[in-house]
Amino acid sequence: MRPGDEVIGWFRGRIPGEWFATPVEVDADREEILVTGIVAEPAVGDAESPEAKSAACLARVRGFREDTRDHRVRIASEAEARFGKKVSWAARCGEVEAMFTNASVPVMTRLRMPERAVLDTLIDAGVARSRSEALGWCVRLVGRHQSDWIGQLRDAMQRVEEVRAEGPEL
Repeated sequence: MRPGDEVIGWFRGRIPGEWFATPVEVDADREEILVTGIVAEPAVGDAESPEAKSAACLARVRGFREDTRDHRVRIASEAEARFGKKVSWAARCGEVEAMFTNASVPVMTRLRMPERAVLDTLIDAGVARSRSEALGWCVRLVGRHQSDWIGQLRDAMQRVEEVRAEGPEL
């Protein structure tokens, strides 16, 4: 979900310019703001194999995480006070992406026996350790396989919000 321009602008202005190769991506929902930056890919020289490139990018992301930890915590604290949401971070380098300090938010749901049986099957098969983890797995699977449809749905909801904002004041 796209946050407001103020949130995006604040993060793009607050984060040091040398951290990322491009402006940060900012996503948000009701509880959390996710800031994702692309770190510059390292030169791997003659070792241009996919494994070497992946290892170099993973090292770059991990180095970024450790080297910027204190500063990111300060920025997140400021943002949490200003916007009233937890701040999570992610970094991408080449094909490697790592999320860190992200929130795990409990969600209440009511499921009938057939739906619970699906979750319990995932647990029994070792795919998940709990119903909560199994439900998260199912949501990720639907998101991956229905991403175009979900994107269209989000775009439609955004348009509805825009039309409502243009409507008469009550």
